[in-house]
Amino acid sequence: MIAGFSKFINQYLAPLLSLTSLVLVVFVFLSPVSMLNTQVSLLTVRPTGDNSDGPSIFLGPLGSCERPSNDAGVNCTQPNANPKYDTSFLPGNAPDLLSAPIAATPVFIAISIAFTIAFFFMFTFTAFRHRMGKFGALFEKPDVQRASAWVGLFGFMTGLICFLITRVWFGKAVEDFNKTIISGGTNSPQLVADTSNGFIMVWVAYAFYAVPLVSSMAKLHVTATKQV
Repeated sequence: MIAGFSKFINQYLAPLLSLTSLVLVVFVFLSPVSMLNTQVSLLTVRPTGDNSDGPSIFLGPLGSCERPSNDAGVNCTQPNANPKYDTSFLPGNAPDLLSAPIAATPVFIAISIAFTIAFFFMFTFTAFRHRMGKFGALFEKPDVQRASAWVGLFGFMTGLICFLITRVWFGKAVEDFNKTIISGGTNSPQLVADTSNGFIMVWVAYAFYAVPLVSSMAKLHVTATKQV
């Protein structure tokens, strides 16, 4: 029973979690400027109150989307590795505190996604090597499995660190924005900033990513132990 459960995790569950992680990270990376304009973002500025109407801004790694009211159409900036967020829809007395993290952050996220894609294919081919005939023999080699583990680890660490930096940056921006609104009293616009669901998706994605990564590194450890 244990052997069957282990086989299920390594051959089916882990590749599925790896794919799910990849899809979630790509969605967060491309949103809101390229897809899911108002559904997924890293930071939002909305009118205060659930039923209030007013301007809203949705910020992501590559740019921002804005709408002047709840019923209006959405305008998005062009995707850019060094995004400039468009805050022109906000009232003139709104705090001008929303900026992107350092320019290299989206670039490193893209690099981590590239490594994640490579790891997904390498890990999946390794898991199903027994069904791939002669081509599968390539993934029996310890060097290939070692490369797979290193690729996965580099993609995991690079992406996670980039999103942690972004979370800290946006967390400070949200704190400063809301403090400025509160300190302005009744003269301030009725807006509130908050980190958004994109970060939740990222944390879930990297929790999923950890399963195939640990599996890959465990296989590498077992192989190294046998060679000793």
